[in-house]
Amino acid sequence: MVASLLLILNVWPRGMLVICFVCFLSFVSAAQDFSGYQSDGMLLEAGFIALFFAPPGFRPGPGLASPPSRASLFLLQWEWFRIYFESGVAKIAGGDPAWRHFTAMDEYYQNGPLPTWIGWYVQHLPHGFHASSVFATLALELVLVWMLFLPRRWRIVCFFIVTPWEVGIILTANYTFLNYLVLTLGFLLLDDRFLSRFLTQRWKKSYIADATTEQGQTQAPGSIVHYFKMAKLSLTCTILAWISYATTAQLIWMFSALQLPTSPVVALEPFRIANRYGLFGIMTRGRYEIEFQGSDDGINWVPYSFRYKPQDPSKAPGIYAPYQPRFDWNLWFASLGSWQDYPIVPRTEVRLLSDDKDVLCLFKSNPFPHEPPREVRVVFWQYWFTTMSERRSTGFWWRRRFLGLYAPTLEREADGKIRVVETPTVAPHE
Repeated sequence: MVASLLLILNVWPRGMLVICFVCFLSFVSAAQDFSGYQSDGMLLEAGFIALFFAPPGFRPGPGLASPPSRASLFLLQWEWFRIYFESGVAKIAGGDPAWRHFTAMDEYYQNGPLPTWIGWYVQHLPHGFHASSVFATLALELVLVWMLFLPRRWRIVCFFIVTPWEVGIILTANYTFLNYLVLTLGFLLLDDRFLSRFLTQRWKKSYIADATTEQGQTQAPGSIVHYFKMAKLSLTCTILAWISYATTAQLIWMFSALQLPTSPVVALEPFRIANRYGLFGIMTRGRYEIEFQGSDDGINWVPYSFRYKPQDPSKAPGIYAPYQPRFDWNLWFASLGSWQDYPIVPRTEVRLLSDDKDVLCLFKSNPFPHEPPREVRVVFWQYWFTTMSERRSTGFWWRRRFLGLYAPTLEREADGKIRVVETPTVAPHE
């Protein structure tokens, strides 16, 4: 946190980026099931390349004294391009007929991990709007992003197309920091000549002065500093070329099984700085939610309230991004499969039977404040957005239908042992 704040204040940018990268990589490695998201890879890749993009020095100025390397600038733009283009390819190659039939957006706002109240209203727009959104999505991801490689005027036009698009996604869905990152990378479509018109005269003078101060400050060939700079340049070129190869190879493999060396790609995998992306290749059909409930007698059940994900039909969906409630996200994915594939579910049941404080902090409240429940179960619901008329008459944002038991009901016996009381009889999505 401190390093990120100092980075914003332009204090030793490269040093702070190293700290941020190492800390986040450590978190991603330790979090395991809680960090398997494409957004984590996007941030690590952008953060690592930014080490070569940021100016050197403890308090660098805003001028041209130390411009970023063109290679690092291109790789950040390349990441921006790949996020869009590879996602577009995934939608076509994934084989989901919803994209071919222009129905992919019909329930998109309802079925995402954490919908927003703005998405509720957009969901109720006519089918024509949603079909147009599908066409616009494919056109943007597969065609318009190629404007990156055209002259600067085309890149500026592209910026003013994709920026409102990202803002719309941010307002209608909670995809953590993903869209904020893509939105920020999009500013690299602009150049200094375009942005300088928005600077005050004071900033312009400072900008030019910094560049003038550095003119003529070159090291004589043969000096130690000169050799150090050459070695640093060689290392930088090697690393950036390595990332460029790894990302380009993965893009090529989306189209063809071309026999390219895989060892450079595999070597970077633990660091997640050269990734393949592909968002929404397969659209989610239906919204399913799992709910933890506790009981003292096995008859009367009380739910554990979640902090973020839909549960109470009368509660409006919120806007939480760029924050990512990873527990709620993982439960959304679990609702699309079975409890056997998501051990986080039965493990949470076991922890609730002992009033584990760390697990209880993941919930909004503890319905058993004095002592843990005797039994815990996980039930399965299907949710839908209410219609406009239902919303006006009931005030509810959601309607839901009980489907049955999702995971085994667990009981804590007097000796502290955990036993299975009941097993689920309803498979997911039945």
